Parts: sequence; C-alpha cells; structure tokens
Amino acid sequence: SNVKEEEEEEEEEEEDCRSRGPWVIHALGSVQCFVGYFFMWAAVVGLIAPPPVSLMCGFMFLAAHAQTFFNTANVVTGVQNFQDYKGTIVGIMKGFLGLSGAILIQVYQAFFMGSPSTFILMLALLPSLVSFSLMFLVRICSGSRLDDKRYLNGFSILALVLAAYLMMIIILENIFVFSKWARLVTILGLLILLSLPLKISIQAMSKDNSLSQPTESERDPLLVYSVDADDPKKSLAKDTDNVEVPGTCNDAVPDTDTDTDTEGMNLVEAMKRLNFWLLFIAMSCGMGSGLATINNMSQIGQSLGYETVKINAMVSLWSIWNFLGRFGGGYISDLLLRQKGWARTLPMAITLATMTVGHLTIGSGFVGNLYIGTILVGICYGAQWGLMPTITSEIFGILHMGTIFNTIAIASPVGTYLLSVWVIGHIYDEEAGEGHSCYGVHCFMKSFFILAFVSFLGFLAAFTLFFRTRAFYKYVVLNKLRRS
Repeated sequence: SNVKEEEEEEEEEEEDCRSRGPWVIHALGSVQCFVGYFFMWAAVVGLIAPPPVSLMCGFMFLAAHAQTFFNTANVVTGVQNFQDYKGTIVGIMKGFLGLSGAILIQVYQAFFMGSPSTFILMLALLPSLVSFSLMFLVRICSGSRLDDKRYLNGFSILALVLAAYLMMIIILENIFVFSKWARLVTILGLLILLSLPLKISIQAMSKDNSLSQPTESERDPLLVYSVDADDPKKSLAKDTDNVEVPGTCNDAVPDTDTDTDTEGMNLVEAMKRLNFWLLFIAMSCGMGSGLATINNMSQIGQSLGYETVKINAMVSLWSIWNFLGRFGGGYISDLLLRQKGWARTLPMAITLATMTVGHLTIGSGFVGNLYIGTILVGICYGAQWGLMPTITSEIFGILHMGTIFNTIAIASPVGTYLLSVWVIGHIYDEEAGEGHSCYGVHCFMKSFFILAFVSFLGFLAAFTLFFRTRAFYKYVVLNKLRRS
C-alpha cells in the first residue's frame, strides 16, 4: 500500500508540474509586446493618424515593459527549478538576453535593411508568437535531477559558441562588405546555433524521472524556514524541537508551525532590511553608470576622433561584452561559492571596483582608451545583471523573488537618468558652449571621473553587503550546497 501511495504522490507531482507554470506572465508579456510595437508600426506607416508624443511614449512603454514579463517568468522559473545552480541558470538566461540585441541587428541587416517600418512589424509579431507557442513549456517543477549540471554546461557551451560566432560576424562586417547571400548564410548559421538548445532540452526531458532529488521544501531551508541573512546563527540556533534542516550543519531551527514564516520574505519585509538598500545602492551606482556609458558611446567616440566604423563596431560589440559579464557573473560565482566558499556578494563588489577602473580609463583619453574602457564597463555591467537576481533569491528567499528583484532593478533606470542627464549631459553642454558640439578629451573627462566615483561608492555598498552576509552564506547557503 505504501508503494501505491508513493506512486500516486509521484503522479500528483507530475500533474502539478504540468498544470503549474508562469504561462499567464508570458501571455501578458506577449500581449503588451504585440500592442506596443504594432501601434508604433501603424503610426509609422500611416495606418493610423500620427499620435501625440505622450501616446507614442505609451506604445514604447508597453513594448519595453513586455521584456520585464518575459524576463521575470524565465529567471524565477530557472532559479526555482535549478536551486543548486542558481548563478549558472541566471547567467544563461541573462546572457541570451544580452545577445538578443546583436541577434536582432543581424536579422535587420539580412531582411529589413532600408525598411525599418517592416522591422518594427516583425518585432510585434515574432516575440509574441514565439512566447505564445512555447509559454506552456516554461514550468515550475519541484525537485531536480542529478545530471542538471551536465545539461546546464551544455547550454553554457552553446551560449559561448553563439557569442563567439556573433563577435566574428561583427568584426568581419567592419572589414568587408557583406553581399545579400553572405548575410543569408550568416543568418542560417545563426538559426542552427539557436536551435541546438532544443536538442539538449529534448534529451533532458526524455531521461528517466527516477533521478529526481528531494522536493524544494526538503531541499531549501530558505524557502521553508525564515532565515535572517543579517544574523543566520541566531535564526538557526533557536532551540525548540531541534528540527534538522538539510544544509544547516545540524543547527537547531524552529518548528515551521510556530515560529517561522513559511511564505518567505515579501517585498515590504525585505525593504525593512539594510541589506535591501545596500543592494539597491550598489545597483544604482553600477547599472546606472554602465547604462549611461553605452547611451553616450557614439558621442564619446566622436569627441575623441574615432572613425564612424570603429564607433559602430564598439557599440555592436557591447552586446558581446554584456553577454560575457551576464553569463560569467553567474557561472563563475557558482564556482567560487562551491570551491572557494566565497559569498556571491564578493564578486559583485569586485565587478564594481573593476568598473571604477573602466570609467577612469574612458575619462583619461589616452590612445585606445575607449576600446579598453568599454570592454571593462560592458563586462562588469553585465555581471551585475547576472549576480543581482541570484543574490536576491538567496538573501530574501525564492517565493517573492520576482517582486523583490524587479524592485531592485528600478535602480538601473534611476541611476541612468541621474547620471546621463544631470551629469554627462549637463557637463557636455557646458564644455560645448554655444557651438553645441564638443571635440577633445575634456568633453567627457570630468563626467567619467564622476562616474568612477559613483562606481566606487557602489563598491563600498557591495563590500559592506559582503561583510554583512558572509556568515549567512557560510552557515546556510554553502552548507546547503554541500549537502545537496
């Protein structure tokens, strides 16, 4: 009878895996994507009367807002499904997002060159149709497999190959003039590489389900027990019924029916913690200064006398550096956590310190400074996007991760606006004077020295967060990984 009951429980779990899932979020994102881009296209081609600026901004808002829905559904699902390799799966998800810009540029150059209105229509149709077609495959499934790492490594290798392929194409485009057939060949190769992850997914789905590990309530003490990241020893040392939790070194924890919050930390609770605001400040400084750099890349290159071809190459290659940072930040932080015991907040502090050097390099104005500076800033900017969601899930728990990490992500546009408009834009206008154009090292030197100082403030915030959470990673996160 016990065997029968276990089989029934397994069937219920499988049914739950099939029925649950973030398909509603994907559906809402698809609708926003289609409506936003479709009405932009309709306005451009004259299908509707020219809308006022405020309404056109509303269409742009919907189109851009859709990406947040897709991103949240995929990242949160990945973290819940691969709890032992959170950094790796977030790095893969964010990495492919970083490459999407370079991929779409290749599609535009192959099929829509000279017809930007048709490209806008494609942006309305393609992402929406893909999401609608595949959204029921994005599911939250309890438990994991012993060979998850092998499949994630397969995805990682394909992502690196895809990035190398795109970088090679971008470099060759700045040396040779591609004919129509050459662009079609490159697109064909791109489609083949993009289809290979499906092969890995099919192989994983066809494996025997008997390799499943314990369910998430058995595996993740952060999900079932409210562990305080500020004082993990205190949370784990409460002596009640001495309930043993995997990954806590046999420390006594409170019984879940009496003293713990089984739903995890919500947004309001997280915002009451200093750790939340340290992470928010670090991201405001890092993401804000990084995005402000790419927003002004063309103008910086012109002021320093770089040729248009070289400027375009640097802007295109930003997607590659961004990918390397996003993927590397997640993957390498997993390795450092498992092999060296480093809290994930330490790599974040290191990226902000390196970004400080990148901003100083751009502001210095020596020959080739923009090449070196953009590589450093691009990789570090991407790494912060690969690290922040994972750190959020570990410090504040998984159940409300989507809400919390998207709230922290507001730091990016806030920091970007302040630094782009009130620092870079204001100082450039002063340097340009009445001519409205500025040429020379002085145009952006002061701005990027300020950006370097801002990044250093972010480093101090992240380093403080590291010292506040290193015991938490040692006593909770690291021990859980070693027992899994």
